[in-house]
Amino acid sequence: MHVSILVPENSVMQAIADPQYLFSAVNQFMTVAGKKPLFDVQLVGLKKQVKLNNGLYSVTTSKLLKEVQQTDLVIIPALFGDMKNAIMTNEKAVPWINKQYANGAEVASLCVGAFLLASTGLLDGKKCSTHWGFQSEFREMFPKVEVVEGNIVTEEERLYSSGGAMSYWNLLLYLVEKYTDRQTAILVSKYFAVDIDRDSQSTFAMFQGQKNHTDEAIKQAQDYIDTRIHEKITIDELADLVVLGRRSFERRFKLATNNSVLEYINRVKIEFAKREFENSRKNINEVMYDVGYTDTKAFRTIFKKITGLTPIEYRNKYNKMVTEQS
Repeated sequence: MHVSILVPENSVMQAIADPQYLFSAVNQFMTVAGKKPLFDVQLVGLKKQVKLNNGLYSVTTSKLLKEVQQTDLVIIPALFGDMKNAIMTNEKAVPWINKQYANGAEVASLCVGAFLLASTGLLDGKKCSTHWGFQSEFREMFPKVEVVEGNIVTEEERLYSSGGAMSYWNLLLYLVEKYTDRQTAILVSKYFAVDIDRDSQSTFAMFQGQKNHTDEAIKQAQDYIDTRIHEKITIDELADLVVLGRRSFERRFKLATNNSVLEYINRVKIEFAKREFENSRKNINEVMYDVGYTDTKAFRTIFKKITGLTPIEYRNKYNKMVTEQS
């Protein structure tokens, strides 16, 4: 099958080299096993020479886009720098991506390559994953696309997307398993030392407050929440603070932050709890009380829902002091 790895300008070098390396390695493994190599891998682009990282690197493409009439899989690597500028720089690649999809090709975006994929319109009305740190910007730019928080891999109607940074390895393994078999995918995961079944980026996500909006009343409520992490805050208390009716306040809060009020409060508190687990010797109950929870079961449930790990698992994973004591 034909694999076309797009080489956009303003893209990440590793996100081009890694899929090329991986699919080539699969071919080698298949040859050793007495099978025919499956993947015909080519680097394709608008230019023969594409400069990356402000000219620090240069990639030579195998074919220009106009020379590729049909392919089976298009891989869009992660972009670099300002996303709007990166999309504008590569807008001439959009018709080619749409054409290949219309001809039956599957399209996979790696990390923030989702921005270029979304600019094609193919993701409108569909689900998508991208780097957790860019989700708010992505939603603002592409309101018709449903961002799936936490997912490492999202698939819908021959369109694939992955979570942040090195999460794209899990999407690449997912595709290897789909086109070959589970045994080959496991072999590849061991060779590249990648956890084949990791399905969430929630553990790595840092909640950034989502204040990139213009509703000053909601920003006031957010600042109030941020400075009262140790307290139990109610929705009525916040609504009264900004002189809004409860229903109006909840509606505007959701519109501005893409979180319900309670979701936002919990995420702010859990983000603080994560930092405490990472940098202090406090036990679970001490941290729980520090962020205003009194019910151990409720705290554990909310923490795991947001991070993908229990409080104990998170502390043991990220706190060096705890590790050294073990």
